[in-house]
Amino acid sequence: MRAGGNAVDGAIACALVAGVVDPMMTGLAGFGSCHIYLPGKAVHEFIDFHGKTPAAARPDMWAHLIEGETRDGFGFVLKGRVNDLGYQSITVPGTLKALYEAQTSYGVLPWAQVVQPAIDWAERGWLVKRHVAYWWAIEEQLGRAANPERLRFSKSGRALYCRADGRPKELGETVRNPDLAETLRQIARGGADVFYIGEIAERIAEDMRRNGGLLSYEDLKTYRTTRRAPLWGTFRDWRLATNHPPGGGLMLLEMLNVLEQFDLNALGHNTAAYVRVAAEAMKRAVADKEAHVGDPAFVEVPIDRLASKDYAREVAADIRAGKRVRIERVGLAEPRDTTHVAAIDREGNAVTMTHTLGMPSGVITDGLGFMYNGAMGVFDPRPGHAGSVAPGKSRFSAICPTLVFGGDRLRAAIGAPGGAQIAIGVMQALVNLLEFGMSMSDAVAAPRFSATSHIIDVTMRIPTYVTDELTRDGYTVARNANTFDVAAVHGIEVRPDGALYGGADPGHDGMALAV
Repeated sequence: MRAGGNAVDGAIACALVAGVVDPMMTGLAGFGSCHIYLPGKAVHEFIDFHGKTPAAARPDMWAHLIEGETRDGFGFVLKGRVNDLGYQSITVPGTLKALYEAQTSYGVLPWAQVVQPAIDWAERGWLVKRHVAYWWAIEEQLGRAANPERLRFSKSGRALYCRADGRPKELGETVRNPDLAETLRQIARGGADVFYIGEIAERIAEDMRRNGGLLSYEDLKTYRTTRRAPLWGTFRDWRLATNHPPGGGLMLLEMLNVLEQFDLNALGHNTAAYVRVAAEAMKRAVADKEAHVGDPAFVEVPIDRLASKDYAREVAADIRAGKRVRIERVGLAEPRDTTHVAAIDREGNAVTMTHTLGMPSGVITDGLGFMYNGAMGVFDPRPGHAGSVAPGKSRFSAICPTLVFGGDRLRAAIGAPGGAQIAIGVMQALVNLLEFGMSMSDAVAAPRFSATSHIIDVTMRIPTYVTDELTRDGYTVARNANTFDVAAVHGIEVRPDGALYGGADPGHDGMALAV
């Protein structure tokens, strides 16, 4: 942006660099959702680039392998972890195609210039950061593959990210990736076609054939993004633009609609009364997601009902009457491998984009330097469900890059990584910003909680006197040892005088930067 680029150029350059310096979280072979607002050009659209199930997949291919469901309802654990680690776990990636479409449609700099910073970081090397080191070292995944196992799954992964004894590199160590630098050079010259129909596509397809993968050259060749207008909703007097299913925007709007029925300031921020109301709203949205929300090309999603104020009033009445949603799960958890970027420029153009590998597969094709997504782990291996496997189908994702407007004036750009808890984290940060009057930096730093099953998960900074009251009220509360968790919300607010203020979740490696 300092070189004359707009918000789109800045966001896409940042996303490409993130794929280099946080390679288990995101990359060229991932998926996500990009929200673009260019008021001077009358552009307001999403480029959704969800991963699609390869054509070789079948609804019942894993039904006999089920061992359990994740506690947050965001995936299944199968025998042999075939959906989680290795070549069969990979969906058709959409990230590079979306980044290229966004930048070449709406950016102002040459594509090669926008790719160059990522090439530079891959070639000269980068230091392992605090949260990267923490994430790489996690062994216990409660049924899923440990992260060190993902890092050393492939020969390239062992060489790039591990020490001689197979342990992940640690804080402050340097990673250089000349293979990825060369891949990015090809992409800088030839655009996304190199990856989807050109030389890189052929190398990907050959590697998949040799190793029993589901992904094929034809899957890459036929992949298309989905471009559409936002899904709109309101909270109090604010207008919110967010993404359609299979993204998490509908969940976000449903929760905000329910909370709108209560005097939240009277309840008090993060009091037991507030947590109870918000937790019940979360659980109802999760239950509705599991029953009704999937890829709209395959599942009829009742958007109008779930996003309606009438439905929110029904849910609020149940909460006031003391009714509680109970969602039982096998006691497993889902890792949160995702990144988010938001950018606003002097012309008022805005981009908010969440992009991810989902569950990283561990697979790196020799010589290409990037890890593939492992997003097949979230599909339901049981046929006949909203989230069941089907060729060409996109998985549900809680990603919800959102813009907030006061009338026609942009108020905020926000989003988060965080697996199943993304919409839940974004919802709390928005309420902090819009209802409790916090700055963006305070809104994303405030302690959060989550309820995606019958358990209310709280971070360490939620006081014990709050959780003790919830326990006395009959709730099961699980205290997280982390002081920051439940998504990693990042955002930018626009003050009434036009000044921009950013906020980056302080528990992660992100930052807010004015240029």
